[in-house]
Amino acid sequence: MMKIEELYQKEDNKIRCLVCERQCIIAEGKSGVCKNYANLDGKLIHIGYGKLSAVESRPIEVKPFFHYYPNSTALTFSGFGCNFYCPWCQNYHLSFSEPPKEVGAIPPRELVDLALKAGDEGLCASFNEPATLYTYLLDVFELGKKRGLYGCLVTNGYFTIKALERLIESGVSGFSIDIKGCPGIKVLTTVDHKKVFRNAKRALDLNAHVEMVYLVVTNANDFKECYNWIFKMHSEMLGENVPLHINRYYPMNYWREPATSVRTLLVLKEIAQKEYNINYVYLGNIGSIEHETTYCPKCGKKLIVRFGCRVVEWNLTKDNRCPRCGEKIPIYGKPNISF
Repeated sequence: MMKIEELYQKEDNKIRCLVCERQCIIAEGKSGVCKNYANLDGKLIHIGYGKLSAVESRPIEVKPFFHYYPNSTALTFSGFGCNFYCPWCQNYHLSFSEPPKEVGAIPPRELVDLALKAGDEGLCASFNEPATLYTYLLDVFELGKKRGLYGCLVTNGYFTIKALERLIESGVSGFSIDIKGCPGIKVLTTVDHKKVFRNAKRALDLNAHVEMVYLVVTNANDFKECYNWIFKMHSEMLGENVPLHINRYYPMNYWREPATSVRTLLVLKEIAQKEYNINYVYLGNIGSIEHETTYCPKCGKKLIVRFGCRVVEWNLTKDNRCPRCGEKIPIYGKPNISF
């Protein structure tokens, strides 16, 4: 199953893909960087349409989403390939692969039916970069929205503006966006990291929910100029109430530098909160209940406690306010809380 993608333009005897900001110029019979879009007969064809590498029901908190449909589950699915190829990628066995010819496509309706049968509240494209499944996502999320399922992505956020807008129109309301680095980083040098924040801001302007994820990679994006740039961009472009997850890196794939020290993460959290006034800063991949708990930014009351990617304590009022001081806590979607 293959499908034409309309986001492209012709350039002489080649075409330019306009799904992501790589904007690959693709010759006849060739594919772009992500290995999922090809120039066939002068048209952009999604050769990876519906070819999935994984499908499973997962808690929304594992994405991580801490302020989006809390304690719900989403049928999570992935394809093959990527447009970044991070040397520390934990899912490199998927992201560094092209869609296998022998793998059949799963129709959007079948995927949505699986989510409903499993009792999931939503659908989530994750594991590898969702841009590789773009055309398929539009169909999946549009159908899911009609059947009462939310739609979200775990993404590097490198879509073109038009592609991003079409995703939101189709039913995507949640974006967990990885910010990989900053200007001057010595890896991923062809990526314009400013465009990631541009897209996050555009998603917010279109009333979608955004949470940013900064994986602190040893000797890659952990230097002072880099984290200060990330925090500054977050504060100025996205605002103080957009959650920021500062996560620990572990050696993986080609990157064999030591794991991020917990001390470094603690220092970065303090800087983000005190110097850049970001209200909701979490530390991930360290197994700390304290640093995955939501506290009221005004009075400090413990509001949402998480353990094992599940909400185990919920102390907000019905309209998502702190019961002590009345501060409004940004929560998108209905929480699945029964206690």
